[in-house]
Amino acid sequence: MLANFLIGLREGLEAALVVSILIAYLVRTDRRALIPRIWAGVAVAVAVSLAFGALLTFGPRGLTHEANELIGGLLSILAVVLVTWMIFWMASAARGLSAELRGKVDLAADKGRWALAVVAMLAVGREGLETALFLWAATQSATAGSGSNLQPLLGAALGLGTAVLLGWLFYRGALRIDLGKFFTWTGAFLIVIAAGVLSYGVHDLQEAGVLPGEDNVLFDVSNVIDPGSWYAAILKGIFNFNPTTTVLEGLVWVAYLVPTMVIFLRKVRHRTPTPTPTSAAPVA
Repeated sequence: MLANFLIGLREGLEAALVVSILIAYLVRTDRRALIPRIWAGVAVAVAVSLAFGALLTFGPRGLTHEANELIGGLLSILAVVLVTWMIFWMASAARGLSAELRGKVDLAADKGRWALAVVAMLAVGREGLETALFLWAATQSATAGSGSNLQPLLGAALGLGTAVLLGWLFYRGALRIDLGKFFTWTGAFLIVIAAGVLSYGVHDLQEAGVLPGEDNVLFDVSNVIDPGSWYAAILKGIFNFNPTTTVLEGLVWVAYLVPTMVIFLRKVRHRTPTPTPTSAAPVA
C-alpha cells in the first residue's frame, strides 16, 4: 500500500504541477478563456489512462496461465523501463519544465482552437499511462497469491488524491516545498520499488517457461518469514520481497538496483544548484 501511495503521489504530483503551470500562465497572460481547453485535454488524458488501466486489469482474463505470466512479465519489464526513464528525465529536465510548457502554450494558442487541449492531453496523458502501467505491475507483484488488490489500489488512490491537493495548493500559492529534494528522495525509493517489479517480472517469465531457472533457488527464508504473515505482506507490498527467490531473480534485482541507484545519485549530486522551486503566484 505504501509503495503504491508513493507511486500515485509522485506521478500524480508531476501531472498536477503541469496543469498548475499551464493554468497559472494563462491567468497571468490574461487568457482565462482558454482554461476550459486545458481541462478538456486533462479529462481526455484521465479517461484514456483509466481505460488503459482497465484493459491491463481485465484484458488478460480467460488466457492460459502461461500466457498470463508472459504478458505480466513483459509489461512489468516495460513498466520498469518507463519509470526509470521518467526518474532520470525529471532529475535533469525539471528545471526547464515551466519554461518549456509556457512555450508550448504560446505556440498552441496561436495554432488552433483545440491545440491547447492536445498539449494538456499529451502532457498529462504521458504521466497517466506511465502511472497506470507501473501501478498495475506493482499491484500484480504485491498481491500475487493473495487474491486481493484492494489495499494497493487504495494506496494509489490516496496518493493521487494527495497529489491533486498539493497541486491545487501550489497553484494557490499556499505551499512551498523543495521539489528538488522531493523528487530526489522519491526517485531513489522508486528505483528500489522498480527493482522489485523487475525481479517479479523475471519470476513471471520463468513461470511462463520463457526464462530458465525456476527451480534454481537462491534462498528460501519462508521458514523464517511466513509468506502469510503481516510483515511478509509489508515487505512484499513495499519492496516486492519474495521469501523464495530464484538465482536469476536475485541477479536481476542486484544488476538493476546497484548501477541505477549509483548513476541516479551521481546525477543528482552533480546537478547545478538552482533556487528552490515554488508554487505559481497566487491567483484569484
